Amino acid sequence: MKYDFDFLPDRQHTESVKWGVFDKDVLPMWVADMDFRSPEPIIRALQERVSHGVFGYAMEMPELRETIQKHLAESYHWSVSPEEIVFVPGVVKGFNLASHMFSAQGGGVLMQTPVYFPFLSAPANAGLERQEMELTRMQDGSYCVDYDRFEETITDQTRLFILCNPHNPVGRVFRKEELERMAEICLRHNVMICSDEIHCELLFSGQQHHPIATLSPEVAQNTITLMAPSKTYNIAGLDCSFAVIQNPELRKQYKAAGQGLTGHVNLMGLVAALAAYQSGQEWLEQALVYLEANRDYLYRTVRDELPGIHMTSPEGTYLAWLDCREAGIEGNPQKFFLDKARVALNEGATFGKGGEGFVRLNFGCPRPMLEEALNRMKSALLNS
Repeated sequence: MKYDFDFLPDRQHTESVKWGVFDKDVLPMWVADMDFRSPEPIIRALQERVSHGVFGYAMEMPELRETIQKHLAESYHWSVSPEEIVFVPGVVKGFNLASHMFSAQGGGVLMQTPVYFPFLSAPANAGLERQEMELTRMQDGSYCVDYDRFEETITDQTRLFILCNPHNPVGRVFRKEELERMAEICLRHNVMICSDEIHCELLFSGQQHHPIATLSPEVAQNTITLMAPSKTYNIAGLDCSFAVIQNPELRKQYKAAGQGLTGHVNLMGLVAALAAYQSGQEWLEQALVYLEANRDYLYRTVRDELPGIHMTSPEGTYLAWLDCREAGIEGNPQKFFLDKARVALNEGATFGKGGEGFVRLNFGCPRPMLEEALNRMKSALLNS
C-alpha cells in the first residue's frame, strides 16, 4: 500500500511527551519519535489483540525470536541462536543494566560525547564513574574518533564502553574500519562493549550498518548489542527492545543485573514487534525515502536561509545536529528558538561535552510541519 507521510495526526491530548510539554502554539521538534502513523500491519495486529479482550501476563514469543534471528541473518549475515536474544523493556534500560553489571566492583564507563543524554546518567545510576571522550569535529562539521584520545581515556578502572551507532545526535554511521579500531582497543584493555544500535535501520543512501559484534568471534564474546523496532517503526511507547549477548557468562551476568528490577516486555510491545519485523518492510522503505527528502530539504534550507547556522547531512537517524555558535544568538539557542520562533528543540549542552551552542532537531515529521518550523526559525534569526 501507499502510505501518506504528509498527513499529521492530531497528537494533542494523547499523553504524548513530544506534544504535551510545551504550549499548543509551539512546534515540537525535539523528542525522538516520528509524527507518522505506524505501519498498518502493526495497527491491525494490535487491534486484533485488543479485540480478544484479555490482557494477562505475557509469555515471550518463540515466533518473535525466530523472526529476529531471520532478520539479523538477512540484514547483517549475523547468525544468532534463540537463547542469545534477551528481551528488555527499552534500550535505555538495556544499557543501564549493562552498567549495573559492574556495580559491585566499581569502576568507570566510557562514552563519546556529545551523545544521547541518558548515556550520561547511566554510570552514576550504577554507582560508577563517567569517563568521557569528545568526538572530534572536523572542519566540514562531520565527526570522527580520535583513537589516541579514545585509548588515553581508558584507565585501569574502565569496565564498559557504551557505543552509540548510528550516533545520536551527530548522525554518524560508523564505518567498519572505525568499529574495528575501537573494538581492538577495548579487547586489549579488557573493556566490555555495550552497543546501542537502535537507529540501525534508519540509514540513508550509500550507508551500511555493521553491528560491532559481527566483526569477529572475539568481539562478539565481549559485546552486548541493543536493538529495537521502536525508532524504526515509530512504536517507542510500547517498550520492546532486545539485547544480543553471545557470551553465555556475560548473558548470565546481564540477566542477574536486572533481577527484580526490570520486568518482561509488555504484551502489546511483543505483538507490535512481531508485526513490525514480519510485515513492516513496505512502510519502512517508503518512510526512508520520505525522511531522506526531509533531510535534504533541511540541509539546503539551513545552508541557504538560516544565517550563521551550520549542519552536516546526517548519515542515519532522523535527527539533525545544528551548530548555532556563529548565529549571533545571545545565550542558549534552544531557549532562543523556543521563545522567538515557538519551535521546541533539544538543547545541545544536555548531550555532554561538545554540545554547547548546538541544538538537535527531529525531522521525522510531515514536510509541511518541517517547513513551518524552519520558516519560524528563519524569521526569528532575521528579526533578532
